[in-house]
Amino acid sequence: MSSKLKNLSDFSNTTIPNGKKYKVAIVVSEWNAKITDKLYQGAFNSLVANGVKEKNIFNYTVPGSYELTTAAEMLLTKKTELDAVICLGCVIQGETKHFDFICNAVANGLTQISTNHKKPVVFGVLTPNTEQQAIDRAGGKHGNKGDEAAITALKMIYLNSII
Repeated sequence: MSSKLKNLSDFSNTTIPNGKKYKVAIVVSEWNAKITDKLYQGAFNSLVANGVKEKNIFNYTVPGSYELTTAAEMLLTKKTELDAVICLGCVIQGETKHFDFICNAVANGLTQISTNHKKPVVFGVLTPNTEQQAIDRAGGKHGNKGDEAAITALKMIYLNSII
């Protein structure tokens, strides 16, 4: 979905489950920290605003987006009480194919981990062409992908609880 057509932080057309009983980990890439810090704040604030207790939100950092998959796997293996893991990162297109390899590996890896553990692992990784596009999606004119990741986690936890 194009961010130009939708604000990432507009949830006026949907019902958001109350997260008062949920336990959620947020894993944040330290690479592009000025962007990922804002994504984290958006996710954290959205979880709290929708009932998740601060004591039930667990924050972890990893060096880069590539390490998000390993962290998600470790968390769901060792902290089985978690209801979901939100993975936040930002990989800005560069001059080499490194961007493609990282983005594909992370997207595929997180999907596989979610499927294997039968718990939501949310892909909150920005993949913009420019730093400005990242800024616009980390609390700028297009909202905050961190908000979207948190709401996605709440909705998927709820779905997992009713099926």
